Amino acid sequence: MKFKILLVILIGTLISCQNIQTENKKYEAKWSSLSKHNESPQWFKDSKFGIYFHWGVYSVPEFNSEWYPRNMHLKDHKVYKYHLENYGHPSEFGYHDFVPMFKAEKFNSSEWARLFKDAGAKFAGPVAEHHDGFSMWASKVSPWNVYDKGPKKDIMMELKNSIEENDMKFIATFHHAKHLQRSKTINQENPLSHYPFLDDMPTSSNDPELSLLYGNMDENKWYENIWFGKLKEVIDNYSPDIIWFDYVLDEIPEKFRKKFAAYYLNNSNDKEVVIVRKQHDLPQSLSIEDLEQSRKNEIGNKTWMTDATVSDGSWSYTKNLKVKSASKVLHMLIDIVSKNGVLLLNVSPKANGEIPKNQIEVLESMGRWLKKNGESIYGTEAWYRFGEGPTVQPEGHFKNRDIFHKLEYSSKDIRYTVKNYDIYAIFLGEIKGNQKVILKSFSKEAITDLVRVKDVELLETRNKLNWNLESDGLHIEIPDGKYDELASVIKITTDG
Repeated sequence: MKFKILLVILIGTLISCQNIQTENKKYEAKWSSLSKHNESPQWFKDSKFGIYFHWGVYSVPEFNSEWYPRNMHLKDHKVYKYHLENYGHPSEFGYHDFVPMFKAEKFNSSEWARLFKDAGAKFAGPVAEHHDGFSMWASKVSPWNVYDKGPKKDIMMELKNSIEENDMKFIATFHHAKHLQRSKTINQENPLSHYPFLDDMPTSSNDPELSLLYGNMDENKWYENIWFGKLKEVIDNYSPDIIWFDYVLDEIPEKFRKKFAAYYLNNSNDKEVVIVRKQHDLPQSLSIEDLEQSRKNEIGNKTWMTDATVSDGSWSYTKNLKVKSASKVLHMLIDIVSKNGVLLLNVSPKANGEIPKNQIEVLESMGRWLKKNGESIYGTEAWYRFGEGPTVQPEGHFKNRDIFHKLEYSSKDIRYTVKNYDIYAIFLGEIKGNQKVILKSFSKEAITDLVRVKDVELLETRNKLNWNLESDGLHIEIPDGKYDELASVIKITTDG
């Protein structure tokens, strides 16, 4: 009798556990189910600014770009010639030979995290894996990782701990959809694959270990074991708040993209997680749209993201890398935020783990400005109009990146944000003292009947300003003085 009672209790417990598991696994691997996910939680909308970094084995040669591992195999490319002169023929000194040289001996996750926090970032994290197949975490999926080779430590775990200790969310970016070799004919290179399949080169090796680095393996096994396997490993062991994808994601069969999304959402430990993608590689209802090195020219109806780099060239560190001015990076952030966007800014550490001084100076300048004026950025929304001024910018997307790089704003260019009953007018340059400015977006023709101004102040000084609302806009008197050379913010308080 006791045995029967115990059996009934055991069966009941098993059924109960199964029911709990079913409740936890609330998303099915179907777009209709996955689209129920809130793709843009409030914390992400409010964050506005995050930092990541292209740092890995490709940082070792310090030449050209993070695409060194591909271009070193292409005879007509300058990287091939550089590699030949400095390291030898790629058949004799392959990309895998750089791995022991990636030591990260000066890397300090605590210093990095403090720098990012002081810069004003609300989330931060690494390029988890670029196109090259080398993982920046302690991986059991592939031996080509920072724990087993190179630095011989779990870079991602150190970063995660330090970033979260500094009250930032954790992002991991994945670029590994391009890792698979999609051409298996000798002397072929495929634009959808990072490594070319070349005779007598390590990229065409059948060595089981080398093939895991160079992506020369069975396609179906790669999708399951490598593409999904690495994502699963990072989700299980590092629990990122944001997973961001580079392009070529649409080359991953749909069933695996659905499988990833369902697994991530069902194993998020009750966190409000975010998925970011480019183009139309995942449904908009499930994910955030990213515009690389470009941005929207109007207010987005949903939260969106721009990923851009602090430099004017390579995303990874190279010798003599030119860095953008702090004003250019800050103006980009302000423009993005005024249009309902979020900036993901890349920095480029050296292979040894040092972040160059000129990049640090840009981040520190941004941090000082955001410390004074952050209320005009964080937690804000787009106003009815993103801004006004003479500078015209193109429609977004990567093809127009060079035009965006050349954009130069002035204090005549103004961007607006709003929070509760406060409207912020941000001047993209040093505002001159002893003058009157007119905010035309407050003209009677536009919204005068809808907005009742109560108070106007200059945020950096907290001084009240004289103002008058007229038919052509809001007239504001700027007193004599010297103001922030990066940007100035006028806070307009209304009664709703």
